[in-house]
Amino acid sequence: MSSNFTPTNPVTLTADLVRCPSVTPKEGGALVLLENCLTASGFSCSRIDRNGVPNLFAKFEGPSDRPAFGFNGHTDVVPTGDESEWSVPPFSGKINGGYLWGRGATDMKSGVAAFVAASIDFVRQSPEAGSVIITVTGDEEANAKDGTIAILDWMREHGETMEACLVGEPTCRSQIGDRIKIGRRGSLNARFKALGKQGHSAYPERSHNAVQAIASLAHRLHHSVLDHGSENFAPSTLAVTNIDTGNTASNVIPGRSEASVNIRFNDNLDSKGIIAWLKKHADEVEKEFNLSIEINVTVTGECFLTPPGNLSDLVAKIVRAKTGQNPELSTSGGTSDARFIKDMCPVVEFGLVGDNMHQTDERVRIDDIHLLKQVYLQILRGFFA
Repeated sequence: MSSNFTPTNPVTLTADLVRCPSVTPKEGGALVLLENCLTASGFSCSRIDRNGVPNLFAKFEGPSDRPAFGFNGHTDVVPTGDESEWSVPPFSGKINGGYLWGRGATDMKSGVAAFVAASIDFVRQSPEAGSVIITVTGDEEANAKDGTIAILDWMREHGETMEACLVGEPTCRSQIGDRIKIGRRGSLNARFKALGKQGHSAYPERSHNAVQAIASLAHRLHHSVLDHGSENFAPSTLAVTNIDTGNTASNVIPGRSEASVNIRFNDNLDSKGIIAWLKKHADEVEKEFNLSIEINVTVTGECFLTPPGNLSDLVAKIVRAKTGQNPELSTSGGTSDARFIKDMCPVVEFGLVGDNMHQTDERVRIDDIHLLKQVYLQILRGFFA
């Protein structure tokens, strides 16, 4: 390292990003900030905005015969809620008590800042090691249709690829280093609409009660066992998330009622099979109550697994050395943009403790941001060694 080398400060970058009010779908200046920072450090940057969604692709071009390692993250954040309930203004990026405070501090502007800072330092120190790609979206917290998917579509159109990728989402349970994500369950939302015949509650035989049908269907689904888990995943789950009739009269049998369920499924199942299973139950309830049930399904991601191997071994080895933790290889939690990246290359997720993300007074330990940067920097060194 040259004597005039000054490491990039990930805490300063995190604070600058938190000060950008990038509530989905607003860019808020976050991607402009990153683009300026990366361009000044020798990265070629492209904005990939699709259908009003802001995205950024950045690449440091190494030797053509060397592979490319990628990082992925997002700068959009969820709304702050009632700002009067915050101890500090949610977009202040204030540092106090050993923490950096603000919306997105944990999820996941600190992760983005850490891998951007690590990447800048790495290419400044080892420009001949290989190519580093950074992909950042402004559409992870919403429906994600024009976020990382748009970036990957653009990469394929322009002949860009990654040999491996790390997503910097918060992954740890209680201490940084205790968990790495190597897969995620699939997620599916289904909404059922029962269409019966409205009538007077004193004459139920003249009606077809939609709410009773919906309640029966919800009961069936709630008490069903989808599976008993697999080698790498816990059992699949189904949660009834809503039942809505909209009936304010106590003497009217409703002719219409709706219910919603969310299913998180492991690698024993796929969305096609689950949809067929839901339709089977709906058909049986239709016949029992002599009405019709419509189904609308949205699949937000299929289950995927990056089998333990070179990438997870490398990340786990470095996490262990830098944090002193023995990381669990986990597939728990909700969805992430890794579900899209797995179609291009092996992908794992590693980031900070996520215990207060999306909450009032979201905050992250200053020391953890510095440590995360060091982990990412060492992963780059290990990958290209």
